[in-house]
Amino acid sequence: MIEPVEIIEESVSKLTVIWSDHRETTYTAVDLRRKCPCAGCVNEWTGQRTLKPESVAEDVVFTTTSIVGRYALNFHFSDGHDTGIFSFQYLREIASD
Repeated sequence: MIEPVEIIEESVSKLTVIWSDHRETTYTAVDLRRKCPCAGCVNEWTGQRTLKPESVAEDVVFTTTSIVGRYALNFHFSDGHDTGIFSFQYLREIASD
């Protein structure tokens, strides 16, 4: 299983993950907020994204980042959103977007 070996909070708007396969992926707060996988942002039954990307302000930042068990990260964003659990697998999937 590929998992993070280091998580670097470069700023309030940028985070870099160094993975066990030595790949480095940088994520921005606005991109992660727009790709939030929570039930409020994605229809649980259809998988269709309900959050409109343009509704997320460009200046949204991380207020808190925390590890969830051994499988995910949770972000609190400056717009008050904090319900998304970003599994490491999901973070890898969206890294290629």
